[in-house]
Amino acid sequence: MKEFLDSELARGRAYFSKADVVVEKPYTPQAFQSAIARLKRKKLLASPRRGFYLILRPEDRPLGAPDPARWIDPLMRHLELDYRISLLRAAAFHGSSHQAAMVFQVITPRQLPQIEIGRQRVHFVYQATKAFAECNRPEWLAQLKTESGFANVAGVELTLLDMCRYFHRAAGINGAAQAVHDLGGKADSHILSKAAHFYENSSVRRLGYLLERFGHHRQADLLRPFAHQAKSFKGLDPAVKPIVAELDEMDEKNLDWKLRINVAVEIDQ
Repeated sequence: MKEFLDSELARGRAYFSKADVVVEKPYTPQAFQSAIARLKRKKLLASPRRGFYLILRPEDRPLGAPDPARWIDPLMRHLELDYRISLLRAAAFHGSSHQAAMVFQVITPRQLPQIEIGRQRVHFVYQATKAFAECNRPEWLAQLKTESGFANVAGVELTLLDMCRYFHRAAGINGAAQAVHDLGGKADSHILSKAAHFYENSSVRRLGYLLERFGHHRQADLLRPFAHQAKSFKGLDPAVKPIVAELDEMDEKNLDWKLRINVAVEIDQ
């Protein structure tokens, strides 16, 4: 098995599946599992999912696994599932330098358990299948170059929408605000308005409010029709609940976006 690992690394591949090994050498199931267990004990292998393995170079071993950017694409191909890297990692990729991506976040059309290998963490964020299929268009994605090829990253527009939809998974409302501040001016207004149709109206209003607040008026203006469709006010952060319902009336109301500004927004300039 060690020879197989060396040959894969020589080919520039730091991952493999059980099927790849069987092609090279017909192990019995017991012999295969014994070889895998032995290599794991030696910290030469890690396994983010059953049947898929990462070959650990010496520099990878202190963290327990390589950067997920290096293996997320082959893993998702192994799972036969479409995906996009998004939220904090995508925001950092596009130039939001204040974002500290402690967790590698991936949007998928299926609910998947998170991965924890050593100090590496991959969290999967579910988007409804139909909305995901509409959003995950190649022309709305970017490509992250890795040693295994390319990985799909949300384009600027999807990154902003994802940050405002799933902000509770990505440093809260302030994390979303930071991304909008840093990246809003880079967003293509027409792509933003088209993609917004596949997100909850309140998420689009949240994004529109933040775009306007940080001076990205061209992008904000094309989202105004979503606010006109809204039938009620929503909290900027819907998770924040007042101690008594009457305190709702004390929140500042933004009439343009039909939002209750129930939290303070703070960013790094």
